Amino acid sequence: MALTPEQKVELHGFNNLTKTLSFNMYDICFTKTTSEREAYFHYIEKQYNADRLTNILTNVSEIIGAHVLNIAKQDYVPQGASVTFLVSEGPVVEVPRDTYDETPGPLPEAVTMSLDKSHITVHTYPESHPDEGISTFRADIDVSTCGEISPLKALNYLIHSFDTDIMTIDYRVRGFTRDISGHKLFIDHEISSIQNYIPDEIKELYHMIDVNVYQENIFHTKCKLREFDLNNYLFGYTKEKLSPQEVKDITERVNWEMDEIFYGKNIPE
Repeated sequence: MALTPEQKVELHGFNNLTKTLSFNMYDICFTKTTSEREAYFHYIEKQYNADRLTNILTNVSEIIGAHVLNIAKQDYVPQGASVTFLVSEGPVVEVPRDTYDETPGPLPEAVTMSLDKSHITVHTYPESHPDEGISTFRADIDVSTCGEISPLKALNYLIHSFDTDIMTIDYRVRGFTRDISGHKLFIDHEISSIQNYIPDEIKELYHMIDVNVYQENIFHTKCKLREFDLNNYLFGYTKEKLSPQEVKDITERVNWEMDEIFYGKNIPE
């Protein structure tokens, strides 16, 4: 049973539903030489180190009205970083009506709601192909909340925080809460697609596919950039320095990598 603002009922105690948003992004780069690969990873380490990721998660906490209890962060050698926030209910007096709306969430200027006994984490995974000259950067962000707010309200900001070629987004509502008569509620807001929480100007940039299991309150959306400009996948130079055959070969190689990530399977040559 899902609720609209007009149908909102009084709960028996705290809202025990657990809502988890998993945001997974990929950045892809063609790195022909060892020095190019090292330069790309240096850029990634600078752009997405633990301190900057902490700032991103701080803004996510503000958007969903969380009070940060503890922060653990770590940069790894040779590359990668992790940050974990333990958060609790923030001092929000009233639930905004748009908590239930299937609309993109705010950017950090606005706080929307509160949560309790929850966490926000990010882990990064830079890696490279040993032979094909492809390097990728992946970041996984999980926002898990209890209470009335959906962490999907943080999705708009997360998309704006990363330079993303491919996104896979999962949302799941688990457990149940009860109304004052003891009736179980397994979801407390309407949702038809994660896409409804993504701004139109972003949706225009991506091919999107939904795989939803409505009866289990599981929602999945994956996104791949529509437009391809090889210059966006070269590091330290542009395609004007390449021969026509090199442009063709690298374009095919990068698109192949993107398709395999997007469809989640190896594609034969």
